[in-house]
Amino acid sequence: MISRKSLSRAQAEHAMQNREFDSSVTAAAPSVAVVLTQDWCGQWAAMDRDLAELASSGEHEDLELVIFHLAYNREDYFQRFLDLKERVWGNRLIPYVRYYRHGKLAGESNFASRREFLRHLQD
Repeated sequence: MISRKSLSRAQAEHAMQNREFDSSVTAAAPSVAVVLTQDWCGQWAAMDRDLAELASSGEHEDLELVIFHLAYNREDYFQRFLDLKERVWGNRLIPYVRYYRHGKLAGESNFASRREFLRHLQD
């Protein structure tokens, strides 16, 4: 089953303080993706539609996946989060996706097609 969730302020704060998300994010399911973006990004709009279809289609019922998302430009901690993403994680593009398998970072990407997105989550 695939579900989508908004990243909470507490989860974002933990990442900013510790340079990584806590287990409430990374181990929310055997497969986790965290999509970090800014709401005006056209590639995010396309990816958001694809992820919504993926979650509602029932095609991958065997995949236990939680997809978190955060449009950090809408948050009052925007600059601090941007610093984490760009300086600490070294990624200046959006959307930026971090993929976790069994609680461990398994990959990173920017905009990804549905096929590429799923490939990052396979064993």
